[in-house]
Amino acid sequence: MPMLLLWVSVVAVSALAAPAPRTDGQRRRAAPAPNVVLVVSDSFDGRLTFHPGSQVVKLPFINFMKTHGTSFLNAYTNSPICCPSRAAMWSGLFTHLTESWNNFKGLDPNYTTWMDVMEEHGYQTQKFGKLDYTSGHHSISNRVEAWTRDVAFLLRQEGRPMVNLIPNKAKERVMETDWRNTDRAINWLRKEAVNYTKPFVLYLGLNLPHPYPSPSSGENFGSSTFHTSLFWLKKVSHDVIKIPRWLPLSEMHPVDYYSSYTKNCTGKFTDKEIKNIRAFYYAMCAETDAMLGKIILTLHQLDLLQKTIVIYTSDHGELAMEHRQFYKMSMYEASAHVPLLIMGPGIKANQQVSNVVSLVDIYPTMLDITGIPLPQNLSGYSLLPLSSEPSKNKRKVKNLRPPWILSEFHGCNVNASTYMLRTNQWKYITYSDGVSVLPQLFDLSSDPDELNNIAAKFPEITYSLDQKLRSIINYPKVSASVHRYNKEQFIMWKQSIGQNYSNVIANLRWHQEWLKNPEKYENAIDQWLKTHTTSQFE
Repeated sequence: MPMLLLWVSVVAVSALAAPAPRTDGQRRRAAPAPNVVLVVSDSFDGRLTFHPGSQVVKLPFINFMKTHGTSFLNAYTNSPICCPSRAAMWSGLFTHLTESWNNFKGLDPNYTTWMDVMEEHGYQTQKFGKLDYTSGHHSISNRVEAWTRDVAFLLRQEGRPMVNLIPNKAKERVMETDWRNTDRAINWLRKEAVNYTKPFVLYLGLNLPHPYPSPSSGENFGSSTFHTSLFWLKKVSHDVIKIPRWLPLSEMHPVDYYSSYTKNCTGKFTDKEIKNIRAFYYAMCAETDAMLGKIILTLHQLDLLQKTIVIYTSDHGELAMEHRQFYKMSMYEASAHVPLLIMGPGIKANQQVSNVVSLVDIYPTMLDITGIPLPQNLSGYSLLPLSSEPSKNKRKVKNLRPPWILSEFHGCNVNASTYMLRTNQWKYITYSDGVSVLPQLFDLSSDPDELNNIAAKFPEITYSLDQKLRSIINYPKVSASVHRYNKEQFIMWKQSIGQNYSNVIANLRWHQEWLKNPEKYENAIDQWLKTHTTSQFE
């Protein structure tokens, strides 16, 4: 579909001459249940979907969804890494309830997801592309790095972030795997879904704009290469790209410093390097948008768009050199803030919602779309009361939604379990036991770049938010469970390796530093293993 991005708005606008809106209750009683299409990308910074971030790159299909649907301005991941985030999205449960502690440990393969429930209630279902909710990318290095994050050493776990431009200037299909999965989804829509008498739900998981593997980083590689073509770079407004301000290394929060070091970001970067990384990342976002667009256009061409609710989101964001880091694993906005847009029958057009929401809300939303009763144990709440045309019960349902969301992280590149409570104004971040590592408090209304930690300046607010967080989750106890899990898993792995342990661990992704002083690092692990497995905070 050449020049797709140039003419889509003309074609697509005519596609959504929507019928007169109904109330939510009327829709369910009088109209057939809608089809649902969920497109989930990876590593997409949600701030790009609204002003001012939307100025930096052309995202015509995301803009189309904004115009014809509802966009959520404050949507967050429940864990800023692939597998735990997706486990939360597919289960509707917070990370400490799924116990998806890292990219290796997700939901049980037999877990009943919202798609399983929809299938039981008569929906035709199909999935294509990246799922990662039972287990994600998890090389031995990834696992060992996550398990040993409590060990008292610093080792670089990633390749230094870099860019790579494809020689073919006109190449559109850079991420070939994603395009193949998009084609498979389109073929399914054309050959099967269009003939169904029952409603369908289609899931498409994309890997973009996740950085690409970097062979330089060692065993099983890391993913620190931002890779695109000139075709997509032309969609980026280079003069609008912001070079983020960094705190001096000496002033960084200790957990941030650990993350920057393990991500190989504590060295010197020129402004040009930083700007290039960010430009290439935005170009990768533009390619992601085009895949979303192919799905939307296909629905239009098959006369399905007015019968289908389309949802677009991402598992987490991408720091792209903000806070001297790339990747995710952080509660800063670039990492934790995700896109979330919904359009279709009954969904209010051109609406922006400022309520804080998160990915656990996908599960109850899917069931609410179909009129299926919601289980009582879910961590999330349906998004329909915030996004649908006015209904009689809107006030009642809206009041049930709490004015906060929870995100937590327990994996690699961070040396403490991390918990974030986000309210309308405040972002409170605390670590492990809430005592040994200082918390962070940011006023996002006056400090959107999160450069001024005001936790010590406002102790009453800090204390109040911490008490609220503890009423939601006993986070010292959760941290103790993660410590115990990490140690048990490492011991099992070490025993399975046997006498070859030293050689294997010396050649993981951190080998370049480990081999300078292997005895030092082996001793640090031995010391860690000798400490009590049960935490004093449990």
